[in-house]
Amino acid sequence: MKHSFVRKLFLLCAVVPFIGAVSAQKPIKALLITGQNNHNWKVSHAAIKQILENARLFTVDLAVSPEKGQDMSQFILDFTPYQLVIVDYNGDAWPEETNKRFTEFVKNGGGAVVYHAADNAFANWKEYNEMTALGGWEGRDEKAGPYVYWKDGKIVKDYSPGSGGSHGNQHQYVLTLRDPKHPIVNGLSAKWKHAQDELYDRMRGPGNIANLLYTAYSDESTKGSGREESLLFTVEYGKGRIFHTMLGHAGATLEDNTAMFCTGFQVTLLRGAEWAATGKVTQKVPKDFPTETEATYRKNYK
Repeated sequence: MKHSFVRKLFLLCAVVPFIGAVSAQKPIKALLITGQNNHNWKVSHAAIKQILENARLFTVDLAVSPEKGQDMSQFILDFTPYQLVIVDYNGDAWPEETNKRFTEFVKNGGGAVVYHAADNAFANWKEYNEMTALGGWEGRDEKAGPYVYWKDGKIVKDYSPGSGGSHGNQHQYVLTLRDPKHPIVNGLSAKWKHAQDELYDRMRGPGNIANLLYTAYSDESTKGSGREESLLFTVEYGKGRIFHTMLGHAGATLEDNTAMFCTGFQVTLLRGAEWAATGKVTQKVPKDFPTETEATYRKNYK
């Protein structure tokens, strides 16, 4: 009996420090910038916050800008407490001091996520466009850089004149993997069906994509470009890592939010955010990840 008690005590002592080490692991501290958008930012930012925090990998603070047309001069942000910044913003220019601080944050090794219409923002801010690689609308044309799409097994940079940024009818579409070894997508399906969403096409910009992760065909039958468009990719800027996702058009409410319910959208967002912040992905491939023929949904954002 004595030996049995000693053995149990030894096993308990061995396990307790391990449990403590796991619980002591700090979540990634993130800042989500929102407050203006041509999309429903009140839904999108709330959904993103829930997705990130429900995964128990992140804590998310909010920076909500003044309303469009209001005084922006006091919207000065401090990025120093954070490992990650998520941009859910398309609106009035930030103060130059905030632009400078954000640029330095990323250049010095901070992580960033560019989400959906955030790549429409700041057409005249050179550094921001280098951080997003591709953008649309807001007067972008050939002066902004080439169209960038996938053709014949490689990335094409097309310097033809024309406006940047469009999309056809919202619909379900299949994404195709282009860089299977990258940590964000390693182990994910080679093809998977995304929920009904906008499919951004004819995007253009500096085109400095580091890793093209997934593309999707913008079918002319849905008023698309007829090209295989670059929808998920990474960008390197200084020492910083950026994950750019063009998916996730916000719905009318958190309960009516089809594109952001998509498991594929949520999983790639989480994996991209972790990679941008840390350079690695610790998350396992989930069993409910969509297949080529069937989209799957997480309506509780976890």
